[in-house]
Amino acid sequence: MGLIDFIKGVYRRLFPVKDIQTALGITPALSQEMLERIDIWSRCYQGKAEWVDNDRVISLRLESSSVRELANVTLNEMTVNVSNEKLNGLLENVRASLNKNLQRGLATGGMVIKPLNEAQAQFVAADGFIPVEFDADGRLLDVVFPEFRKIGEKYYTRLERHALNGNKLTITNTAYASDSERTLGREVPLSAVNDWKNYVSAVIFPVDRPVFGYFRTPNDNTVDGSAAGISVFETVLEKIKRADIQFGRLDYEFESAKRRIHADVSMVKKTNSGFELDEVYVDVNGDSDDFYREFSPALRQEGFIAGLEEYKREIEFDIGLSYGDLSQPQYVEKSATEVNAAKFRKRNTVNQIQEQLKKCLDDLVFAFAFYNRLTKSGYEFSCDFKDSILNDEQSEREEDRKDLANGTLRPEEYRARWRNETLAKAKANLPEAAEVD
Repeated sequence: MGLIDFIKGVYRRLFPVKDIQTALGITPALSQEMLERIDIWSRCYQGKAEWVDNDRVISLRLESSSVRELANVTLNEMTVNVSNEKLNGLLENVRASLNKNLQRGLATGGMVIKPLNEAQAQFVAADGFIPVEFDADGRLLDVVFPEFRKIGEKYYTRLERHALNGNKLTITNTAYASDSERTLGREVPLSAVNDWKNYVSAVIFPVDRPVFGYFRTPNDNTVDGSAAGISVFETVLEKIKRADIQFGRLDYEFESAKRRIHADVSMVKKTNSGFELDEVYVDVNGDSDDFYREFSPALRQEGFIAGLEEYKREIEFDIGLSYGDLSQPQYVEKSATEVNAAKFRKRNTVNQIQEQLKKCLDDLVFAFAFYNRLTKSGYEFSCDFKDSILNDEQSEREEDRKDLANGTLRPEEYRARWRNETLAKAKANLPEAAEVD
């Protein structure tokens, strides 16, 4: 019994969507633009955005930092339980790998958690399936899961389609072989790939809900207006690009400001392979009036850092994070009202993600019950979340007040933490009586 994130031998490649559309006679629910955006989000999440050249511009990985923070808070607050012991154990197995896969789901706009059999499940991010139809509530009713294999010089594709129509679920499997990974090729028997030989071509089940869990981000889909989710960082990609470029400028500032010595060539040590010139500028023409002249330009890092931090704060605001999740709080003074507003914003963001995740896990438990013939067992599923974003702050502040009262915490330390000030500024701003609230 266990959970897997991928199937051995599977490799990832772009879907030959037009070929799949023709082969299955379907019309994907996503536009071509949406499919391209999913690919862009996936590459950005991996630190491979198109503006990254690994020389002057490297990725700060703000995309992965953002989704990691949202996933951490979402799952740290979650408690789930199924009254049936077997189903509860299967759900716990899923939970063990949920965080990292939720991060990818937030990055690509969604994910599916799909049982493979009675005991195993597979996470599939939005770049691993093709939605065909959603209902009015955004539940995924018709979807194709492509699976790719390369055997020798041949490329094989298995298309697993789940189509729910009323109280009838039809699951079909077809296999294709091609000489090119860019085309679907011709249909072949499922037995052409040994691991696929036990799949049935078609089967119908009398159920009225999907046998997988589907999670989508709560963000409004401004790409193609479909019910599919979009990446939580879709609206801030341009700002992330500017932050990466700004960091490149900062990095170059440190590199270009390295101390150098301008010296006459006669003063440079000669080796068998030439002159030792590592940290020296050489006056090869002997025009220098001095034997040595130092070159040490002033650093301008503060301006670059301030600009970088401003980009980060704008990204935090747009994604729905709190100040300090990505940025350094000491680079800007925020009032208590602004800090609290940011925490409420983050709580609202996380609450919406949690609502979508709860629906996903509810459907997943049903799917496990379906595969284990337990749909009529009378099991109960519960999923609750605590509000740690605000409540934990109040608890921590109360503890700090106790430390302040017994003298283990200095007034300036208390003020620095809860007013987002540097220690020096907090000390200077203390009232004469050192009263803090």
